[in-house]
Amino acid sequence: MNSYPVGSFPAYRPRRLRQSAALRAMVRETQLSASQLVLPLFVRAGRKLRRPIQAMPGVFQLSPDELVKEAAAAYAAGVPAVLLFGIPEVKDAKASGAYAKNGIVQQAVRQLKKELPDLLIITDVCLCEYMSHGHCGLVKADAKGARILNDPTLKLLARSAASHAEAGADIVAPSDMMDGRVRAIREELDRIGLVDTPIMSYAAKFASGYYGPFREAAESAPKFGDRRSYQMDAANASEALREVALDIQEGADIVMVKPALAYLDILYRVKSSFGYPTAAYAVSAEYSMIKAAAANGWIDERAVMMESLLAMRRAGADILITYAAPDVARWLKG
Repeated sequence: MNSYPVGSFPAYRPRRLRQSAALRAMVRETQLSASQLVLPLFVRAGRKLRRPIQAMPGVFQLSPDELVKEAAAAYAAGVPAVLLFGIPEVKDAKASGAYAKNGIVQQAVRQLKKELPDLLIITDVCLCEYMSHGHCGLVKADAKGARILNDPTLKLLARSAASHAEAGADIVAPSDMMDGRVRAIREELDRIGLVDTPIMSYAAKFASGYYGPFREAAESAPKFGDRRSYQMDAANASEALREVALDIQEGADIVMVKPALAYLDILYRVKSSFGYPTAAYAVSAEYSMIKAAAANGWIDERAVMMESLLAMRRAGADILITYAAPDVARWLKG
């Protein structure tokens, strides 16, 4: 970083550039745009179903018909993309609903593509919502306890990603944090001829307390233990860079940092180190905390939401995944 001696720019007075709103906008270093927004949505079987998520005001579990309405409203507001999470009717120990041809996400993708062909559809690729035990991989229990079977899980993840892409998903986004899953998915997509389907990898995903409301929304809380054996330790920054490097080597086209606001240092280092398209996921608790504080009159919801997203952009995010995406798009227009 350059250093400048005090007084080397005697004529520069920053406040001169702050007197006019038009001038402030002209010299602004970081911009927010609706084109950067992605809206996460939760889909489950049924019709005319809008089941509110208590911990996430304004967020719902939606049947496919209601999902189309929600996505259409977001698209009309200026949000170009959605990220889909599925909640199956039946869960089992092999996550069979994740890769079923007529699984809930696969149904939703086909319906969205039919009704909203220009909407960019990203699908979350993980097994936790579909597993009876709630973990992101196959589990083996023995005298030593329960452990995740990394390599056998890769086949199911690749199969799930392929089924999403065959249904019409524009981007697949593995969030499981199993070692080697990006390579397994890339090889399977290439094998079936979907060589142009990009992978947005949850490359630096931390074991975080900020996921609490999401567990309610996706009905994905583990029945035993936790996910610290495969999600990252919040204390580790250099490890995050190694994880991102591995995913890029394996074929990731976009990398993600999750959560976002408490990990802006990681986001900055990832973008600075690799220069790859980088997504920031403003996770459920980030959204819910702002909503709760605003509901109590403690903060200005719009101001704090926009400032937090601007911080992610300033740190290097190209893509902003946020439950507030429709509101943000409307605020930007206004």
